[in-house]
Amino acid sequence: MRFRFFIIDDDPSSRKMLNNAIEQEDLGDVVGEAEDGLGAEASIILKKCDIVLIDLLMPKQDGIETIMRLQEMGYEGKFIMISQVEHKEMVAEAYSKGVEYFINKPINRIEVISIIKKVMEHIRLERSLEGIRHTLSLFDTLPKEPPEVRTAPFLRSVLADFGILGETGSQDLIQLIEYLLKRYKNERVREFPALKDIFTDYVAYSNVEDVQREVKAMEQRIRRTVARALQNIASLGLEDYGNPKFEMYASKYFDFTDVRQKMREIEQNEEVSRVRLNVKKFIFTLYIETKEHT
Repeated sequence: MRFRFFIIDDDPSSRKMLNNAIEQEDLGDVVGEAEDGLGAEASIILKKCDIVLIDLLMPKQDGIETIMRLQEMGYEGKFIMISQVEHKEMVAEAYSKGVEYFINKPINRIEVISIIKKVMEHIRLERSLEGIRHTLSLFDTLPKEPPEVRTAPFLRSVLADFGILGETGSQDLIQLIEYLLKRYKNERVREFPALKDIFTDYVAYSNVEDVQREVKAMEQRIRRTVARALQNIASLGLEDYGNPKFEMYASKYFDFTDVRQKMREIEQNEEVSRVRLNVKKFIFTLYIETKEHT
C-alpha cells in the first residue's frame, strides 16, 4: 500500500524539506500542502490522507485547532506535529488530541524519516488488527466474555512492560480502567474530568463506606505506581534510547519533558524529584489504549 501525506506549515523551506524526505525515501506520496490549517481540512479528507505533518504554530489556525476540526469532521488518520516550541502544556495538549510524535525544528532529515516510518508501522499494525477483529466478528454467535475478561490481559501486559505489575496500585489501575470502560461505553471521550472526581465516582460506585478516606488512599497508591513506571521507563531510556519499550511508551504515557527530567535525576543520583507527575495523562492513555484493544 502507498501512504498518502499532507503537509501543513507556514514555512516554505520546511514544507520542501519534508516533501523531499518523503519522496526521496519513497515513503509514500505527498498529495497536498498548505501554509495554514484554516481551509486545509476538506482537502485532507477528500484526498484520504493517511498521515498529516502539521506545524504547531500558524498565523490563522494553529495545529491543535486544525487537528480538533479534522477529528470533528470524522478524519481518522495520524498526525505528526512539527514545532520548535517545548511549552509543556501545549505539548501535552497536542498529545491528548491524537498527535503521534513531534518533529523538532530545525528539522533533521534522519529524525523525520525515522518518525514517519514508526507512524507508518503503527498504521500497518492497526490495520492488521482491524482485519483480525473483522474476522473474529464473524464468530459473534459464540457466547461473549464480559468486558473485564477481555481487558485484563491487555492491561496486565502494559503494566508488566512498565515493570509495575507487582505494585499495589496496579490492581487499582486495572479496576479503575474497567470501570471507566463501562462508564463511557457508548461515548467518545476526548478528555477526563479532574482525577479526584474520577476516583470519587469509582469509589462511590464500589460501595465503599468511607469514600473520602478510600479516595485519598487510592490516589496515593496509583501515584506511587505511576511514579515507579516513570522511573523504570526513564531507566530504560538511559540504558538504550532506542529500546522498543522506551520508544513505545515514553512520550505516549508521559510528558516527554518529565521523562527527560527523570533521566537527568537518575543520572545525577538526585534523591528529591522535581518532576510534576501527570497521572491523569497516564490513566487517560491507558484507558484509550485498552478501549482500542477491547
